[in-house]
Formats: sequence, structure tokens, C-alpha cells
Amino acid sequence: MQRQSGFSLIELLIVVAIILVIAAMAIPNLLRSKMSANEASAVSSMRTIATAQTTYAISYPADGYADTLTKLAAPSGGGSVDSNHAGLLDWVLGCASQPCTKSGYQFSIVNTVGSPINAYEITAVPQMLGTTGRRGFCGNQVPIITYDPNGGTACTTEIQ
Repeated sequence: MQRQSGFSLIELLIVVAIILVIAAMAIPNLLRSKMSANEASAVSSMRTIATAQTTYAISYPADGYADTLTKLAAPSGGGSVDSNHAGLLDWVLGCASQPCTKSGYQFSIVNTVGSPINAYEITAVPQMLGTTGRRGFCGNQVPIITYDPNGGTACTTEIQ
């Protein structure tokens, strides 16, 4: 009788168990890394929106700042640029209706003041708190970006 060579069922189960233990240790780190990347993207998007707002206010002084992200977006269908579609943001941040979702965060322009608009706030909150991000971000015309460690819009701590 010939003896067959190969792995026994027990040996294969031990290897699979070791792989599962390693994966169980790696997945939480991967999720934390993804949340950190989403937060970094949100801060960058906040800066982009603030820059677009400044450009908009200079380009359309009769309107002041934009009151929605749609006004900062490119015109749909290749139309001409005007105060309703200034072409300053991509189609992701300048979506058709607020809040606009990008990288696990929802962005909005809120609390506009004046006519022409001379003050505004930008908010970015996680789509799913604890999964897509931990902190909420706020900004305004100054532009200083602050954050809420609880993921909302009660931002008090300045980003360094």
C-alpha cells in the first residue's frame, strides 16, 4: 500500500486559523486608516470650497459668496459659466442638491448672511459616524477650519 503525501485536514485547519487571527488583527487598523484618509480628504475639500468661495465672490461681487455648492459647480452639459454654475468645483463637490457626498463625508454651505452674501459656513459631517469618519468639520469665510470630535457641526477646535 502506498502512502500519499500532502497536508492533513488538521494541518490545513491550523493554517486557516492562523490566517484568520492575522486578519482579525489587521482589519481594525485598515478601518482606522480609511477613516483617517476620509478625514484628510474632507479637510482638503473644505479648503477647496473656501478657495472657490473666494473666487466666486471676486468674480460675482453683486452676489457675494455662493449660497449652495451647486453655484460653485461646473455647468451641466457643457453650458456657459455664470453665477449659477461658476465652474469652480468638480461635479462631486458641486452636486445638484446639498449635501454633496465625497469620500464618506457630506458637505453643505449653510447659514448664509447678507445680500450680497458676505458670510457663510461650510459643514462636513461623516456619512456614517465611526465608519466613514469620527470628526465633523466646519469652516467659514475667514477661512479657518475647525472640527467637532463627536462628528457633528458643533465645531470648536481649530485644525492645526
